[in-house]
This record gives sequence, structure tokens and C-alpha cells, in this order.
Amino acid sequence: MNILMVASESLPFVKTGGLADVVFSLSKELLHHHRVLIVLPMYESISKTNASFSFLGSSDVYLSWRKQTASFYYVEESGIHYYFVANDYYFKRDRAYGYTDDGERFAFFTLAIRHLIKLINMSLDIIHIHDWQAGMLPALIQEQERDHPLFEYTKFVFTIHNPAFQGWLDKAYLSDFYNLPNALYDSGKVRFHDGISTLKSAIVYSDKITTVSPTHAKELLTEEGGYGLHHVLRYVEDDFSGILNGIDDAWSPDIDPLIHHTFKQADHQEGKRKNKTFLFEQFKLTDRNRPLFGLVSRLTWQKGIDLVLANIAWLIEQGATVVILGSGEASLEHELRHIADRFPQHCLFYYGYAESLAHQIYASSDFFLMPSLFEPCGISQMISLRYGTIPIVRKTGGLVDTIIPWQPRNPNLDSATGMMFETYSSHAFQEVLKEALALYAQPKIKHALIKNGFKQHHGWQVSAKHYDELYRSLSMNKNAKI
Repeated sequence: MNILMVASESLPFVKTGGLADVVFSLSKELLHHHRVLIVLPMYESISKTNASFSFLGSSDVYLSWRKQTASFYYVEESGIHYYFVANDYYFKRDRAYGYTDDGERFAFFTLAIRHLIKLINMSLDIIHIHDWQAGMLPALIQEQERDHPLFEYTKFVFTIHNPAFQGWLDKAYLSDFYNLPNALYDSGKVRFHDGISTLKSAIVYSDKITTVSPTHAKELLTEEGGYGLHHVLRYVEDDFSGILNGIDDAWSPDIDPLIHHTFKQADHQEGKRKNKTFLFEQFKLTDRNRPLFGLVSRLTWQKGIDLVLANIAWLIEQGATVVILGSGEASLEHELRHIADRFPQHCLFYYGYAESLAHQIYASSDFFLMPSLFEPCGISQMISLRYGTIPIVRKTGGLVDTIIPWQPRNPNLDSATGMMFETYSSHAFQEVLKEALALYAQPKIKHALIKNGFKQHHGWQVSAKHYDELYRSLSMNKNAKI
């Protein structure tokens, strides 16, 4: 089958979060059975790479009265066919997201994709859309292109990675950005909170909807966890499922070129000791005998950073060292800088993202912090297990599906892989941190959890198999036109 992935980011070209890993790793695994294409915006950072892009052509794109030109580029990487939509006005900027005109930028991207498909003249079996940015594409094609031969048998799959970002726009932009009639608002197909939502539109117009873990799928169907989407998702519940993300085989400490000392399960204690020593020396941290708590994350409210800030000084004063890598909300960055300045020998805050440091933190840490308010799937906890690092997570979303919590009062040393707390509060988080500090002083129990973690298999093979079955179930109904 010909499968087109539509996303706002993907490795190896652009990454701001886990979405980039998922789109790339899933696509790479699907190559065993399918031809896979990925279309991305040509951000300024991508245009500056050393990739040998081929220019395919250009086309005028109209957003109502606005006319912009989309230029299209192509490159093959890791067997995947990458296509890029370029426009300096919309995409020649410092960041991928976070601009007041993001709604217009990604409307242009979405509209341009139809021109690209016609330019390459390829019939697509599946168009798989990720998150809100191109969520209007199924509606555009089904409302305006249903008789075009290239789309005659195309089926749509939509994956919700982060339900908090819903592509909400004033209803006027339905016609102003997307050239679609107001009747779609009046009918309720795209209406959401007195405006329009590209995410809701994708749910309504797609043939199958997925999210990134079974537990998160259940959460999204509830009023408490649905972010206002529960009514919509209940309407399409028979076509909605949760498929757990995986992690790429590149995350393997025995072959990882980005860590100071590679190691296998058999020698993980020595390997982690050497990596921890290297990290401490590199950043002038003192006393490597202190337990090391790592965190690699976008610094946003979703990730529970406020709970970290409420406890980090206490944790350091209890004898721990904390290393944090990330960027995000300015207020959170400011507070973390303040803590790092206050405890320079026992706290490192590295602003931004550095791939090599991320790998080194996983390989060096004793514990990994994920106190998320909500976490549709999460991959950091899976990476931690592979690197012999014990995850400390909150009971939510994919963290429930991937971590078996240690129960100090009823020890389950034959199965436990991490530590978990339930109530989203500073106190509950501190209690599990106390248990982690106590666990560090009990190496036999600690190593039992690490050993169980090494036994877990969270590669993409199983996840890709589920997506393959989903695609094939749609292709079996190929005679049904859109």
C-alpha cells in the first residue's frame, strides 16, 4: 500500500517532542510491507540541513483572498520518501510552533498538500494524519475532491497525540482559511465551542481514529479526561482505538554511540557507574554516590514540572542530585535556572535539547521523573527501562500501560519495573520520592526492578503490526468510495 504520513514534525529533520520520534519510527517499521511517504513543512531549520533536496515544482495556494506560493521538495532518507512544503512567509522562522498565526500557517500547509499529491500523481491507499495541524485535510478532500481519481479509494486514519491542542479557530476562518462553506459549521461537523476545531474535524471525517495508548483511549471517552472531545469520540467509538507507541532500536545502551560507555544487562551496574561518573565530571557535579534523578522533557504544565519545582530543593537537601534537560514555558525555565544557581554542585538545568545529553542522562540516572498531569503515551519511561533507570511516574495514560509499580508494603519484586503515584499533588509526589530515596539504599531491591525493566519489550514491531492490521481492514473495503 501507499501510505502518506502527514505531520508537523518528524526525525531526522525536525523535532520538538515525541511526535517526531513516533512518526519516523512507525514509518520505518512499516517499510517492511508498504511504501511510506511523509510530508512536512519546510521549516527554516530543515532548509539549512545538508540534505540533498530535489525541487519538484510549485503551485499557487489560495486561502480565500490570500494567495501564497507553495514550493515542493523531496528527499529519500532511511527508505522513507520525504516531501516538504516550503513558503518563506509561513515557515522561515526560528521555531516550528508558538506563533499567533499558527492557524493560518497550518491551513496553508494543509491546502498545499492536495497540490503536492496531484503533482506527484500518486494514488494513496491511506492518508495518516497526526494531530491538529493538518486535521482539516480529510474534510477538504471529501468535500471538494471526492470525484478526483487520485482520491477515489483513499482512506483516512487520524491519530491524537495530544488532545490539549485542538486547532481551535473562530468560525469565520472556515471559509477565510479553508474555503469551506459555513454549512459545515451549521451542521456541527466542524463546530466546537462556538468555533471550529481542526482536531474535531479530523475525528468526524476520518475512517479510523487512534490515540497512542489503550488507557488514554479510555480516558478520552470520559468527561474528566476527554478535554471536551468525549462526546465526539463516543459518537465514533466503534472506529476509535488506542495503540501503544514504541521506541526505536536506536535506544539501546549496548550500541548507543552517544553515551560515554556502552553496556549490556549483564554489566549494567558498571556501565551506569561509568556513565554517571562521566556526567558528573562533565558538568562539575560533586559526589557521584548521591542518587541521580533525571528529567528530559518539554517544560510545560502537562508534564508536571510544577510538582518537580515544588520538591526539587527538598530532594537535593535530602541528598539527591537532579539533572534536567528541556525548554518550554518561560516561567518554568526561570524557576529551574534559579534552583540550578542555588545548588550548582547538585543540580544541572540544560536549556534546550541536545540529543547526546539526553542519551547520557538516561544512561547515567538512577531514577527518571515523569510526574505528568496527563501523558497520552510517553516514551521516556520506555527508554528508561532499556537503560536500567527506574521511572517514577504518575498513574495516567500510557504510563499505566508500560510501568508495573513497585509496592513497598506488598513487595512484587518478580514483576515491578518502576514507581507510581496517583493523586496529582506535591505531597503525593514527595511521598514517592521518599520511597525512591529509601530504595536507593536497598541495592538488591533496586536491581530487581532494573532487571524486570530490561525484560520489557517496547519496540515498534508490535505497534506497527496493529497499524498494519488497521490499514488492511480499510483496504479490504476499498470498493467503498470516500
